[in-house]
Order: sequence, then C-alpha cells, then structure tokens
Amino acid sequence: MLPFWIALQFLGSLPVRLPGMPAPEQMGRSLLWYPAVGLLFGCVLLALNAVLAGAPLLLHAALLLAAWVLLSGALHLDGLADSADAWLGGFGDRARTLEIMKDPRSGPIAVVTLVVVLLLKFCAIVALIEAQHSLALLLAPVLGRAAMLALFMSTPYVRAGGLGQALADHLPRMAGRWVLLVVAMGCVALAGLAGAWAVLAAVAVFVWLRALMVRRLGGATGDTAGALLELLELVVVVVLALV
Repeated sequence: MLPFWIALQFLGSLPVRLPGMPAPEQMGRSLLWYPAVGLLFGCVLLALNAVLAGAPLLLHAALLLAAWVLLSGALHLDGLADSADAWLGGFGDRARTLEIMKDPRSGPIAVVTLVVVLLLKFCAIVALIEAQHSLALLLAPVLGRAAMLALFMSTPYVRAGGLGQALADHLPRMAGRWVLLVVAMGCVALAGLAGAWAVLAAVAVFVWLRALMVRRLGGATGDTAGALLELLELVVVVVLALV
C-alpha cells in the first residue's frame, strides 16, 4: 500500500506521513494509484454533497468547489496558473516557456485563467446539483488523475532529473494500461451513457492538450500535468452538466 500513500501525499493535502524516502520503484508504482486517489476525493465530494442537501443552491455549490480545491491543496491550480503564464508569455519559444514556468510569481494571464476555470466549474456544479447528477463529482476527479497517469506513460518528461522524471522512468507501463482500461470501463458501468460521454470528453481533452505540450515543449512538465488535470476535470463536469 506504500505506493497509494505516496500518491495520496503527492496529489492531496490530507495529512499523510511516509516512513522515510520511498525508493524510485515505489515512486513509479504510485502513479498506478492516481485514479484511486481521485476515487477517494470523489467519495468525499459525494458525501459532502449529501450532507449539504437542502442547503441554498449557490452556497451548496460554493462549498463543494471549496472542498474540491482544498482536497488537492490547490496544487494543480498552481500548475494551471504557471502554464497559462508561460504559454502566452513564451511566444512559442520552448526555452522561454520553460523559464517562465519556474517563476513562482503569477501574472494577469494566470489570474484570469484561474478565475474563468473556477467560475465555469462552479456553474457546472450548480447545474449538476439542480439535475441531481452527483456522479459527476466522482467521475471528474477519477478521470483527471487517470489522465496524469496516461500523460506520464505516453509523454517524455522534459526536466531531466526532476521528480517527474523518476516517476516516468519507473512506471510499470503494462500495469498502467490495465488501470486506464479499468477506469474507463468502471465509469461506463457506473454512469452508463453519461459515463461514456465523460470518458470520450476526457480522451479528447487529453489528446489535444498532450499535442500542445509536445509541439511547444517536446513533452510534459509537472506544471502542464497539473494544468491537464484541471482542464480535463472542468470539461468533464461541463459535459455532464449539459448531457
């Protein structure tokens, strides 16, 4: 179970303590547990959604969104902000884009991106509550973290020597393919046609964003992985709010 605890510590803000520094092999295997962390977060959101039943609609949605952000410690939102700044400020240049990503400061593009993404997510949550389509609160976190697994499986990590490099180098790829297949089948089995739409939307966003990363950077970084997760979650909840 150590790889699961590694994944939970890396992806969330829950108080997890590891018994020392994990071996690189354990770090790589932790990627296989990313969808399970999404499942845990989704179950927390479903439980909170049930507790808030009957609360004023906008407050209900705002509390769900706040819990969603807090569960991950805003880690992936930070990656989205850095990526947004770098993508526009890099002017198509790989080296400049990577340099801007390392800057801890956030510019106006990052702020606007976060506001738009969180506003759209909030509105989608409102629609999902009204439609009583609470399973979206489970599917989006699972598919978002499954996309991170797929990214590390299929895309070079461009910062040599970084944590992401260790994860990618020691990821059991055949096991990863099985995990992704189980996730896709599980979403469809759990939510039927809505689950199929969620999977299709997730695949489409993944293919598009991965292509952008490869074209601009030649691969992925931790920041672009976080951006992928946030944008993919957003598209899944928006699609499920519309179907």
